[in-house]
Formats: sequence, structure tokens, C-alpha cells
Amino acid sequence: MNADLSLYLVTDATLCGDRGVIETVRQAVDGGVRIVQLRDKKAADAETVELLCALSRVIDGRALLVVNDRLDAAIAARARGARIDGVHLGQGDASVLQARAALGPTALIGLTANTPAHLAAVQALPAGTVDYLGVGVIRPTATKADHPEPLGVDGFRAFAASSTLPCVAIGGVGIDDTESLREAGAAGLAVVSALCASEDPAQTAREFRRRWRQCAVPRVLSIAGSDPSGGAGIQADLKSIAANGGYGMAVVTALTAQNTQGVRAVHIPPTEFLRTQLDAVSDDIVVDAVKIGMLADAHVIRTVREWLDAVRPSIVVLDPVMVATSGDRLLDADAERELHGLLGRATLITPNLAELTVLCGRDIDGWPDAIAAAQELAVEVGAMVLVKGGHLTGDEAPDALIDPRQAGYQEFNGARIETANTHGTGCSLSSALATLLACGEEPADAVASARAWLRESISAGDKLKVGRGHGPVSHFSGLWARGGTKTQPTPSDLTAEWWRGIADIRADIDELPFIRALADGSLEEAPFRFYLAQDALYLREYARVLSEAARLAPTSEEQAFWAQSAQGSIVGELELHASWLTPAHSRPAHSRPAQGVRAETFAAEPGSATTAYLDHLRSVAFGGDYAEIVAAVLPCFWLYTDLGRRLHAGEFGDYARDPLHPYASWLSTYADPAFEEATERAMSYAAHAAVSADTDTRVRMRRAFDASSAHERAFFAAPMGAPLP
Repeated sequence: MNADLSLYLVTDATLCGDRGVIETVRQAVDGGVRIVQLRDKKAADAETVELLCALSRVIDGRALLVVNDRLDAAIAARARGARIDGVHLGQGDASVLQARAALGPTALIGLTANTPAHLAAVQALPAGTVDYLGVGVIRPTATKADHPEPLGVDGFRAFAASSTLPCVAIGGVGIDDTESLREAGAAGLAVVSALCASEDPAQTAREFRRRWRQCAVPRVLSIAGSDPSGGAGIQADLKSIAANGGYGMAVVTALTAQNTQGVRAVHIPPTEFLRTQLDAVSDDIVVDAVKIGMLADAHVIRTVREWLDAVRPSIVVLDPVMVATSGDRLLDADAERELHGLLGRATLITPNLAELTVLCGRDIDGWPDAIAAAQELAVEVGAMVLVKGGHLTGDEAPDALIDPRQAGYQEFNGARIETANTHGTGCSLSSALATLLACGEEPADAVASARAWLRESISAGDKLKVGRGHGPVSHFSGLWARGGTKTQPTPSDLTAEWWRGIADIRADIDELPFIRALADGSLEEAPFRFYLAQDALYLREYARVLSEAARLAPTSEEQAFWAQSAQGSIVGELELHASWLTPAHSRPAHSRPAQGVRAETFAAEPGSATTAYLDHLRSVAFGGDYAEIVAAVLPCFWLYTDLGRRLHAGEFGDYARDPLHPYASWLSTYADPAFEEATERAMSYAAHAAVSADTDTRVRMRRAFDASSAHERAFFAAPMGAPLP
């Protein structure tokens, strides 16, 4: 049996404490443990059988369950209907030949080994007798008093290099050993105290899994139909997997004759051959994630479900291909019922609105109702749902991620990209998500990364010039951009996309009472002085963030620009603030002279909007990289310049250009050509950083930019207490 050995929990009743073994196992499996070994040398046979049956119910097929040493208990628990996948034996325990004969060819048989003699004995056994070796101890451990001399990482490396069987590292293994042991050849980590004694076994398991996944290229299997034109199906899946850092494999469920204009014919191979394909892959290769696409009929769906139940991959992303672009149903009633039964095996389901309607069995009225329907489905089947809003009308194309284990949902907004290159977008997104989840990304981060990559690929699709219908996306546009080919997205393309993405924020700012009253001169002095006092506090810290950008800048030109901007925030803008906040006498506001920056300039207490904005900037500046910092500071340049330009252009009324306007000197600052030039340079540096960055960095940049824009809106709303959307 070729099992996923990556995270292997060995139980210890004493370390589990009052929480108990069953609850510890439940939480650890929730977090991603792939194998559970019940180890309790002191328990009676009957007690061990009862515990195995209870663990089988708690695990419910989500991980493999084996028992240490107690072959008879495994047989007895199986007889009572428990799902017991095998045994792990020590050198002095029952014969592995006896275990194989008793449990059958598909059982998982592990054997402890740590010396050359052990290895020689194993290699003398008939092939298929033992599936893996438990090798250790790695370092001294209190959970096994009679352990042999520790091997250490180097000793494990030498042993694993000599073994033809997968080797699981055991004995004193902690989370910080993850990278070194995987590099040394470990097929998995057997963990005892780090999980059993953890206050939060689920979170600890998630962290182990995340670090394990980040150590290597994930192996991702697409189970889908083919598209000979290359834009959808397994062809698109393999490109998406590769573009997002995975190794792609494919099992074909159906052969299609199609192109960018439509499907002409479909051929479904026998399901016996489908199962043979699936077994051929999983018998030899550990599958880190599965993406499921087109499943043509009930027999195909049933075959895939049975394989999933046998192999139990840890990540399954299901793209429910059920409704054609024309609106026609692609599956008959039996197939739809079978597919609904498959949903519970998924980690993440990615329906569009038409597919969600079928899955939920009701009509959907608008985006809020789509989110409500997705929440109902997620709770019903126990899987995450990413509902896709691409079929909505309007300028926006949102998605929403629902996790039934968490309250609420996470929405991902973006302006609709006007293009005919949409062939295979659903296939591409779902396979990208499977890959990114297998890389160790959290679900929300994986969605954000996959969306950013796909939007970039859609935008570049028309440059491929493929087909006369709905063309494909350019899956490798980001890679080609870094190679400098003609498909490279321009910096202006990226900044335009960012600007479109905050259209709702910009519209909200325009309608804020503070902005409207500032523009027409009716703003009372109290809210204006509040704004100035908060802005002074903001600028002092903003200058420090700009200085950090200067410190990390990759070129001397950028270093000089950010340093000069930091100085300008203090010498230029703060002096203007001081002239309003510390006036020498009570002249009309427009004629007050500059007084210099004094202590009184910073006398105010920071408001909640100011604190939140500065916390965001500090977290980016001192926890991110150069690219993320320049994205975070850009809205302060850009939104002020845009607002100042439009004020002086008369968009808010001609009164803004009246020299007797009470806030004329203030408004003129942000319409100054020098400030506009500085903004253009800031935009250019941020955009070029984004173009040269990898997808993950670009996603973080976009997040920082969007967050700063939202903080700008809150900052403008604060002086008059305007409610935010």
C-alpha cells in the first residue's frame, strides 16, 4: 500500500492527559494528521479493540488507522466493522509475514528498523511484505525509555539512502526538524509528544503539515476530461499546476472533440480503464492533492468516489462541471445524485452560480443569496465552498469563500476583465487552488493567490491569438513576463488593475461629508483641526515607513526618492499642518503663516482610524519586504493626488479654486505639480516591483495596497464620524 506518511501520530495516553486519546486524535486529524498509530503497551486486548473501534468512528476515513504490535486486536476490531488499515510492528513483535497473511495485500504494514542488520533482513523479505520503515530514534525521547542510540539527522539520512522502502523518522521529532528530515529523505514524521501534549493538536498538526508541504514540489493529480485545443480540461489543469509550482499528473475521464468554439463529441472510456489509470498513479506516487473536473456519468463518478475512499488524499478540490455555457444540464439525474454524494469527500468545492443552483436544488436571486446558498451547502456536506460570481452582470466579478468550521465568509472582489479569453477559467482556477493548498497555503491565501494568478493570465490571454471563439488564458504569462517576452504585462496594466480594484473605495471617499464640506468651504474648523491633528500623527510615522522603503530600495534612484519623500513629509507637509494647528494669532485661515513643527503639533491622542492605519503600515514596514512596503504607501500618494487634481478641475464645484476659499492653501498642496510628479514616480516604482515579483509577492502587494486604501477611506470619514460601508 502506497500511503501518505507525511504526518504520523503515535498516541500516548499519559501525554494526552485529561483530554484523552480519542479527542486528541480527533483534533489532530482535523489538523491534517494522515496516519494514526494506537500505541498502548499496557492496555488489555479487549480495551485495545474498543479503543480501535472508537478511533475508527472518530477518524471516519479521514486518515489511516494502524495499531502498534497488537495484530490480534486489529483482526478483532475489523471483525466488528472498524476500519483498521494495518499494523506497525517492532523487531520483537509478531512476524510481518504473519501480519501480511492475516490482513491481506492492501493493508499497511510498518516495521521498526534502525540498524544495517534490520535493513538486510527487510530486504530479504518477499516484495510487498512491508510498506514502510519507522526509523529512529532521531534524538533522545522520554516516550520510549529503552530506545536505541539516537541516529540524528545525518544517521537517518544514511539509513534512508540505503533503504528501498519509505522511511518515517520517529523519536524526539519536533516541528523544527521538519525541513531537515524531509531534506534527509524522510517520507514522513512520526510525532508523539509534540502532538499528544500540545494544547491545540489541530493547530500544531496544521503547522507541521504547512512546513512539510513547503519543503517540496507538490504532486497534484487532475481527474478530468481532455480538451485537444489545450485551453480547458486536463490540458489546462496541467498548465495551471505547473504555473503554480506543482508537479502535474492526469487521469482522463472523457475524451472530447472540442475547440474554442464548442464541443463536437465526447467519448467516455470504460470505467475499468479509469480505475486502472487511478491505481497506476496512486500505487507508485503519493498524491498530495487531487483536482476533479468533468465526470461524465454516474458510473464514472462512482468509480472516482471508490478510489478516493481507498486512497484518501488529503486535499480534494472539486470543480462540479454540471451546466453548459448554454445553460443545458450536462449530467442526468442519476449522475447528479452520485455527484452530490461525492461532495462530502471534497476539501473545497468551486461552483459557479449555475452549478450552485443545481447543487442546492433552488433558484438563486443575486449575489447575497448565492453566498447564503453556498453557506447552506458547506454546512450540509462539511466542505469549504468557493462560490464564483463571474456569471453576475455588472462591472464586478466577486468570489466568496465559505468554511463551515468558521463563522461568516471571506469575499474577494475584483473588476471584471473585458475579454473573450475565458475558455477553461474554471478548470484553471480549481487546479491552481489544489496546487496552492498542497504547497501549504491557508485556504484564504490560496484563493487570493490563485485569483491574482488567474486574473493576470486572463488579461494576457488575447496575446496568444488562439482560436476564433472563446480563447484560452495565458497560464504562463507571469513566467514569460519575468523572462522578458512579448507577453510581459506592463506596469501600467498592473496599476490600472489596482486602481479599478478600489473603485468602490474611491467612490465612497468622494461622498464623505468631510470631503464634500472641505470642497465647498462649509467645513467647520473643529473637524478640520481634528483631521489635521490626526494627519500630523500619521505623517510622523508615515515618514518612518518611507525611510524603511529607502533602506530596502534595490537602486540608488529609488533609495533617494523614498528618502526625499520621508523628508518632505516632515519638512513640507508637517510644517503646513503646524501653521494650522499652532497659529500665532487668529487671522483668517487662508492667510495664516507657517509656524514650524512644534510639540503642540503632536499633542492629540490618536483616533481609532489613525491607530489602525499606522498599525497596518508598521506591520508591513517591519514585517514585509520592499515590494510590499511600496504598495502599502502608494494609496497615500495616489488618492490625495487624484482628489486634489479633481478638486482643482472643478469636479466638486468651482468654489474649490476660489482664492478666498478658507482651505485654499491646504487644497493647493495636493494639486501641486511636484506632488503629482512624486506620485507618478511612486506608482512607477511600485508597479515595476510588482512586475518583477513572483505571484505570491504580487498578491501580498495587492493586499497591502487594498488595505491602505480602505484605511484612507476610514481616515477621511473619522473627522465627522461618517459610517463606513
